[in-house]
Amino acid sequence: MIWQEKSDQEVDASAAQLRSILETVPDAMIAIDEQGVIELFSAAAERLFDHAARDVVGLNVAMLMTEIDARAHDDHIARYRSTGQKRIIGASRRVMGKRRDGSTFPLEIFVGEATTGGRRIFTGFIRDLTAREQGEARMLELQAELLQVSRISAVGTMATALAHDLNQPLTVVANYVQTSAALIADGGEGVLDLVREALDAAGREVLRAGAIVNRLREFVAGGGLQRTIVSPRELAFETCALGGVGGGLRGITCDVVISPDIGAVLVDRVHIQQVLVNLIRNSMEAIGKNGAIVINAHAELGMIRVTVEDTGSGIVAGQEEKLFELFVSTKAVGMGLGLAICRTIIEAHGGRLWCEAVPAGGAVFHFTLPIAELGDD
Repeated sequence: MIWQEKSDQEVDASAAQLRSILETVPDAMIAIDEQGVIELFSAAAERLFDHAARDVVGLNVAMLMTEIDARAHDDHIARYRSTGQKRIIGASRRVMGKRRDGSTFPLEIFVGEATTGGRRIFTGFIRDLTAREQGEARMLELQAELLQVSRISAVGTMATALAHDLNQPLTVVANYVQTSAALIADGGEGVLDLVREALDAAGREVLRAGAIVNRLREFVAGGGLQRTIVSPRELAFETCALGGVGGGLRGITCDVVISPDIGAVLVDRVHIQQVLVNLIRNSMEAIGKNGAIVINAHAELGMIRVTVEDTGSGIVAGQEEKLFELFVSTKAVGMGLGLAICRTIIEAHGGRLWCEAVPAGGAVFHFTLPIAELGDD
């Protein structure tokens, strides 16, 4: 009997200690059983979701998520019970939470697992991402505004440079061609030799004009490329996190499905990130709300083909190439420079950038990059 009283006192003390922890832990904490039924609900969770613990304990945790995330959560739990495959256990992920009034907000959840009394319990430590993502979204808006100003300045610089540098060779070409036409019209001895010399000189000036354009392309690409060996998978994950900021507030996911075994590429990391960010942001604008962006890659003829696919408004069939022309844009406030610059960057790496219209909706952009030749040591 004394032993029983001591055991009950220990249980009461443990319960009191657990309640104290639940009331003071700064991040929200929820514990659920294998069926997703809530067993513990911390004080921070009460404040975050605007639910009292007594009202949610015993209910399925799906009530605290949006319908899409609730379905995904149930699938993860069911898969884990049947296969033992840990996809969310021991890892953090971003989901959309739902408060008592039905409003939604982004949150980060870290899921752990414990076994007690032969039962599995899943614990989730939850952090509200609203303030952070709103700050990141505002920062992106400011960056976009600065980019708009810099692009306008760059357009003026480019136009001035082209007008100045191309004017001389094109004027010379015009003079040689007009002279050749006049010589042919007049006829006379030695005309063919003179015309041949004039056309040869005109050809040299055309090549000079081409060299000027190539120098301009190098300028747009950012000068000399600082090539390093890069994992396209790691690069895609980093860029998806960077370019996809703010998408969660609009229900847009950005996923990377690239095999860890994919080969490395030899590229300028910053420039290729610039290309990927541009494609991701374009996809987000095309989607608007509630959609998905998927990045994958595979080896192909000594190159790595990277694909960015979205569920947005899509591309009009037959208009794919027009998107890469300067000053052609499908956006209401677009300048039509982004994709043209992206293509210049990819071509400077020896690759190719193109897009496809998807009959069922959405768009697919592909670009290729050279596989890095790795030594045996």
